[in-house]
Amino acid sequence: MATPTIDRPTSTESATQTITIIKGLNMALRACMERDPKVIVMGEDVGKLGGVFRVTDGLQKDFGEQRVLDTPLAESGIVGTAIGLAMRGFRPVCEIQFDGFIFPAFDQIVSQLAKLHARSQGKIKLPIVIRVPFGGGIGAVEHHSESPESYFAHTAGLRVVACSNPVDAYWMLQQAIESDDPVLFFEPKRRYHEKGQLDPTAQPLPLYSSRVLRQGTTATIATYGPMVRTCMDAATAGAEDGVDLEVIDLRSLSPLDLDPVFESVRRTGRLVVVSEAPGEASISSEIAAKVQQECFYSLEAPVLRVTGFDTPYPASKLEEEYLPDLDRVLDAVDRSLAW
Repeated sequence: MATPTIDRPTSTESATQTITIIKGLNMALRACMERDPKVIVMGEDVGKLGGVFRVTDGLQKDFGEQRVLDTPLAESGIVGTAIGLAMRGFRPVCEIQFDGFIFPAFDQIVSQLAKLHARSQGKIKLPIVIRVPFGGGIGAVEHHSESPESYFAHTAGLRVVACSNPVDAYWMLQQAIESDDPVLFFEPKRRYHEKGQLDPTAQPLPLYSSRVLRQGTTATIATYGPMVRTCMDAATAGAEDGVDLEVIDLRSLSPLDLDPVFESVRRTGRLVVVSEAPGEASISSEIAAKVQQECFYSLEAPVLRVTGFDTPYPASKLEEEYLPDLDRVLDAVDRSLAW
């Protein structure tokens, strides 16, 4: 469906400001709650504590306990309650504290949330956003550094998006909340404190669209979420050696907006897909398959992927060996150019 229209801010809110991803998300939640009394926030420790990452800081104080709900530690119950509330006209925003905690809610998400609209022949709408801090790189213990996005992108009836910077966090979360579709909203937790310049009067991109962040001619890199910064750093390093890389932030994982990727690959002839998630049966696999199908005669080398390994996420002392880094990205580019 079309991206909802977001009201422009008043003149007192219009000054460009420096924000973090955390601040952008908090501002987005606040803006939606001010515009629509049916928007509610729910999750473990989102109220008095303000969330483990402080994304919901101050919201319960300003909007009250009826709209910012501290829930029991039961993700299935959080999502199941949100489904019931959405059927009654509310727009719940659920926070899953850490990516690995989403699996207790898996049945509610894929069996109910994803299917009720189709099962009711369109009579039931479920405008629910599930916020998921995802990815590694924070030195956390088990179940705190997963990348489960492929599970949900595979599920018909769900929308899946991933922001990578503060400006997208601000706009994309508002667009997701104002959508009538259920949206899995993935947030790169290790990038939470990175800063960007927000102009609240700017026109945001449509929610389900990708963006070319850096233009180049040598090869194309397609990525999303926490790996966007890594790939931009790789492009900067590559430029010092005369390798001109084009970097595309996918932003939307279901549906995928691959037209900018196709256009880029037809010019560069090469594609490297980068993701923290394991490579087997993944979003990166889908991108590689579709680019091969649509750009076969333009490719000068096979599509290469740089991903997490097909193992459970390791202990924190080994995560730097697991996560794709600048060197692995540039090594894939070198292999593509040598083909």
